[in-house]
Amino acid sequence: MNSVLHSLLAAFAFGTCFAQSPHNDAAFADRYPDYLFEVTKVMVHDIINPPAAARYYAYTALASHLVADPESTSWTGIRVPQVDGEVQANLAATYALLEVARRMIPSGQDLEPVQEQLLAAAKSDFKIKKKQIALSISYAKLVADEVVAYSLNDGYRNLSARVAYTPKKGPGYWYPTPPAYIEAIEPHWTTIRPFFLDSSTQFVPEKPVPFDMDTSSVFYKEQLMGVYDAVKNRTREEEEIAKFWDCNPFEVKIMGHTMIGMKKITPGGHWMGITGIATRKTALGFQETVKAHALVAMTLHDAFISCWDEKYRSDRIRPETVINQYLDDEWRPVLQTPPFPEYTSGHSVASGAASTMLTHLFGDDFAFDDDTETYFGLPIRSFPSFDAAAEEAAISRLYGGIHYIDACDIGLRQGRDLGEFIVNKISH
Repeated sequence: MNSVLHSLLAAFAFGTCFAQSPHNDAAFADRYPDYLFEVTKVMVHDIINPPAAARYYAYTALASHLVADPESTSWTGIRVPQVDGEVQANLAATYALLEVARRMIPSGQDLEPVQEQLLAAAKSDFKIKKKQIALSISYAKLVADEVVAYSLNDGYRNLSARVAYTPKKGPGYWYPTPPAYIEAIEPHWTTIRPFFLDSSTQFVPEKPVPFDMDTSSVFYKEQLMGVYDAVKNRTREEEEIAKFWDCNPFEVKIMGHTMIGMKKITPGGHWMGITGIATRKTALGFQETVKAHALVAMTLHDAFISCWDEKYRSDRIRPETVINQYLDDEWRPVLQTPPFPEYTSGHSVASGAASTMLTHLFGDDFAFDDDTETYFGLPIRSFPSFDAAAEEAAISRLYGGIHYIDACDIGLRQGRDLGEFIVNKISH
């Protein structure tokens, strides 16, 4: 045991001790984003919608954080359990990530082979003793019990019992869009319990430009025609930007009489990928790697609550619906329009919030190569900072023809304000 550095931390009770190896710490930190991506792949398979995906990321990453750093605040009041013996913290924290995902995500059982691979690596690659592996997994499951139990009271189970959403009648209100005309996604997400926000209405943005089809109105000239012209006159670079940040798990391709769903990552999944890029580039230790992922995930969770609160308040019509009805019935956006109201842009809010947290964690002018989408056949894009990536993500929604410019700009501001609030909250 001479090579093992013991960090003996009290876990709110006597009994549990945590062991960490300097060698294993770096290796586990480097592999952690890969295990998180296994969770992402299951969500892609299940076509999990953006706010629900952020919720899953938050609880899975939180479980890891509670194991990896039991003395830190959990931001939730969850009490870390204790066991009698020595737990290998890196193994237990990684297993807890997968275990919560396995229990919460519909196809979570697909992660069982990944858990087995982790246990095999613990024995062969990390030389962790069989007895310590068993105790570490038992501890991870105890923490998973606590996190899953906490999740059961966040309002998610009540969503299906709420009154179904019915599109409002009248001009300017959202209506299902082609080609699948999917019903509105998560109209009651505002009822989900946030992690950091005081309420879903804490960061209500300014009202959108009013719907007005008078050709001299601000809506017609700046918002509607802004989208129409952006798509019609798009450059190759703008189209590439739109597709890079698409992140729409609901895209449907029509082939004859058959609809085929295209598997894609969510906005939250993209930013979790960026988080892994940052932790690897800076060679963070395991504990800090896990903490960074937990903070970004929980920030994204609250960002979607705030955004969805506004979406179903303003209930604004999508550009595609207006353009096809009033201007050009042959016009199509570059990206497929997602199935929920337009204002504010979800990707803009999520990007503003996540980039603000990442800037807090890693600093301004953090240059990085974003290879998050290579798994989905898209090329790497490089950015000089997290803020620059967020700004490109926001404007990509205009280039893609699925958002008006005010939804992009104000959504980005909404996310940044929310992110700053969370940064200040965790800093005190």
